[in-house]
Amino acid sequence: MRAFSRRREEAEDENKENKELWLIFGAAAVYFALFLAVPAAALLGKSFVSGGGAGLANYADILGDADIRRALGNSFLVSGVSAAVTTMLAFLLSYTVHYTRVPGWLKKAVAQTARLPMLLPTITYGFAIMYSFGKQGLLTKLFGRQLFDIYGFNGLLTGYVIYTLPVSFMLIQNTMQYIDKSFTVVSRLLQDNPVKNFGMTVLRPLSGALVSSFIQTFFLCFTDFGIPAAVGGEFDTIAGVLYREMLGSVPDFGRGAVIALLMLLPSVLSVAVLHLLEKYNVRYTKISRTELSVNRVRDVVCGTLSGAAAVCVLAVFAVIFVIPFVQDWPYHITFTLSHFSDVMQDSALRRVMGNSLTVSLLTALLGTLTAYGCALVSARSSLPEAAKKCVEAMAMITNTIPGMVLGLAYLFVFSGSFLQGTLAILVLCNVIHYFSTPYLMMKASLSKLNASWETTAMLMGDSWIKTVARVVTPNVLPTILEVFGYYFVNAMVTISAVIFIAGARTMVITTKIKELQYYNKYSEIFVLSLFILFVNFAGRELTAWLANRKKKEKKER
Repeated sequence: MRAFSRRREEAEDENKENKELWLIFGAAAVYFALFLAVPAAALLGKSFVSGGGAGLANYADILGDADIRRALGNSFLVSGVSAAVTTMLAFLLSYTVHYTRVPGWLKKAVAQTARLPMLLPTITYGFAIMYSFGKQGLLTKLFGRQLFDIYGFNGLLTGYVIYTLPVSFMLIQNTMQYIDKSFTVVSRLLQDNPVKNFGMTVLRPLSGALVSSFIQTFFLCFTDFGIPAAVGGEFDTIAGVLYREMLGSVPDFGRGAVIALLMLLPSVLSVAVLHLLEKYNVRYTKISRTELSVNRVRDVVCGTLSGAAAVCVLAVFAVIFVIPFVQDWPYHITFTLSHFSDVMQDSALRRVMGNSLTVSLLTALLGTLTAYGCALVSARSSLPEAAKKCVEAMAMITNTIPGMVLGLAYLFVFSGSFLQGTLAILVLCNVIHYFSTPYLMMKASLSKLNASWETTAMLMGDSWIKTVARVVTPNVLPTILEVFGYYFVNAMVTISAVIFIAGARTMVITTKIKELQYYNKYSEIFVLSLFILFVNFAGRELTAWLANRKKKEKKER
C-alpha cells in the first residue's frame, strides 16, 4: 500500500513537471508559429502574386532576367572563392595554434585576432577596406601605390574573408584541439613519409570540419548585404539586387519575394550537406597529451605566415582607430576629438546608439530564455518524441533562413500592424534569426547533467520549477552567460536581418551607418563602429569572465 502511494505521488509529480514543460513547449511553438512560420508562408505566397493575380509570372520574370542571373552567378563565384580562401587561412591559423611550438604569446595573438571581426558589423569592413586600400587609403599611403582595385570582386573577396574568418577558425580549431596527436608519433614509427603522415593524422580527422567550414562560410558570404553595400560597386550580388528591388524607387514585392526564395536554396542545401557530414566525423575514445616534435622549419613557416595574416587583419581595422581622430582624411591630417563630440551632441545619433543597446539587451534576454526553455524540452523532459523533434526542426529551420529573407518576410506580415516601427519587432526578428546556435549550446550543456536530478529533487518535495532554479540552472550558468553574450554581440552587429524593418525612429547603428553612407559621413560611421566594437568587446569579456568564474566555482565544489 505504501509503495502504491509512493508511485502515485511520483506519477503526480511527473504530471506536474509535464504540465510545466508542455506550457514551455506551447509558448515556444506559438512564438515560432507567429514569427517564423507565418512570415515564411507570407513570403512564399507573395512570390505568386503579380499584377493583381496569382501565378508563376514573377518566377518567369526573375529567371528570365539576365541581370539577376548574372548577380546570382557573381554571388556563387565570389562566395565560393571566399569560402575556399577563408577555410585555408583558418586551417593555417588553427594549425599554428595547435601543432607548432611557436611562442605562447603569438598563439594567443593569432587566436584573438582571428575572432576580432565578429565584434563589428560587416558594412564596417567595407568602409575599412575603402579607407585602407582606396586611392587615398592609409595602406595605399604607406606603400606608395594602390595595391588593388577595391570595388567589385577584389573588395568583396577581402571583406568576405575577414567577415567569415572567426566562424571558420572556431569550427576548425575546436575540432583540432580534440585530435589525438599520438597518432603522429605512430605514423612516424611506421616510417610514413611527411605527406602521408600529415594527411592521415591531421587532414583526415579534420575533413568534416573543413567541409563544414567551407559550407558555413559560403552561406554567410552568399547572404551578406553589408559588404556589397560598401564595396560591391558594379559587381552585383543577389543580396544587393534584393535590397534594390525592395527599397528602390519602385518597390516590387513579388519579384523581391522570388529573389528571397532563391537566396534560400544554398542555405537549405548547406544544412542538408552538414547533416550528411556528421557520420564522417572521427571520434577518439581517449585523447592523449603528446609533446609536439621539434621542427624549426614548421614553426618558422607557420609562425611567420600566421603572424603576417594577423597583421593584415589588424591593418585593415587600423583605420577605424585613425579616421575618427583625424580632422579631414587625407587632406587635413591633424588630431581632433570633434567627430566624437559631434556624434555625442547629435540627439538623433544618441537615440540610435540607445536603440542598439536596448535591442541587443532585450534580444539577449529573450533569446537566452527561449533557447533555455527549448533546450529543457528536448534534453531534460519526458515529453513525447514528436514535441522534441518539433523543437529540433525549429532550430534547423532558423539555421537555414538568411537574415535578409527573414527581414523581408517580417516586412510583408507586420506592415500596418502594432509592431511596425517598434523596437519589439527588431528583437523578435533577432531572436528567431540567431536561435539555432544558442539552442544547440544549451542543449549540449543540459544533456551532460545527471538525468536523475529532477526526479531526486521531486522525491524530496521540491517542485520542478524549484528544481530547475536551484539545481539545473546553477550547473549550466556558464553556458547561459555564453548564450547571452552570443545574442548580444550578434544583435549589435546585424544589418541583414533588420534592414527592411527598422523605421526612422527605430534605427539601430548598423542601419544608420547605411544611411550615413549616402551623405559620405565616414567619420561618423567610424565613430559609431568604434562604439559597437568597444561595447561588444566589453560585453564579450564580461560574460566570458563571469562564465569562467562560475566554472571555477563549480570545480571547487
